[in-house]
Amino acid sequence: MAAIDYETEYDNRARVPEHPEIFARWEREATEFRDAASKRGAELGIAYGNSPRQIFDLFPAVRGADTAPLAMFVHGGWWRLLHPSMFGQTARGLTARGVSVAVVGYDLCPQVTIAQIVEQIRAACLVLWRRYRRRIAVYGHSAGGHLTACMVATDWRTLDPSAPADLVPVGYAISGVFDLAPLTQVSVNQDLKLDDTEARRLSPLYWPVPAGRTLDAVVGAIESSEFLRQSRIITDSWKDKAATRYEAVPGMNHFTVIDALSDPNSAMVARIAELAKRAQAAAR
Repeated sequence: MAAIDYETEYDNRARVPEHPEIFARWEREATEFRDAASKRGAELGIAYGNSPRQIFDLFPAVRGADTAPLAMFVHGGWWRLLHPSMFGQTARGLTARGVSVAVVGYDLCPQVTIAQIVEQIRAACLVLWRRYRRRIAVYGHSAGGHLTACMVATDWRTLDPSAPADLVPVGYAISGVFDLAPLTQVSVNQDLKLDDTEARRLSPLYWPVPAGRTLDAVVGAIESSEFLRQSRIITDSWKDKAATRYEAVPGMNHFTVIDALSDPNSAMVARIAELAKRAQAAAR
């Protein structure tokens, strides 16, 4: 059996040569949405930590924002690239369906480690809890999919006794990486600086999952075999404790798979809205 070429499997930009056009479109769509939303009461650049990247944009639900379910989007970029301002459009579909959304940023490798980024996203969740007193549905893409699973598997009482243990009871991870071991063999590890021990420690695939959590792992059907495997293994590994669901979206690659987030009528947005309402109901 031939060895897996991990560099090729995980190089999404090479697999999708039109990615510069996709990124440019994302930026246009994000700018348009953020500008329009700011006129409807969106709050941009809310600090949750000390560094300039530890911020989130808060987009209130179009209707009933005071009592709306709350979701948080975590962007990708291999924990080392991109900015949350590129992803405002990922809130469009949910806000139209009555869910308020925080689009969160974080510091990047190699200035920080993945372990520190996990703690930053946890800090953002706790800031949202203290501000709104609502449980959170977390959804994220690529590296953000990894961080989504990390939030679902967190026992929040160990971080803040005032928070519910299931502060993030549900997650929707899009094209995530849950077994970090292969990344020790790819060039991005120059910035990630993972060794075998740290890769395993930061792989939510191996984390104990509190009973009653929910995780969807969704991936573009034309992504690499490794990305398809990553989403399958987390749903298989967690299924004895959590409610898990795997889906490969037909015709979608690693980048176009998140385009459905801007469409309030898409199946993806409908599912995340359902999960956000489930998270809110957990408090009752």
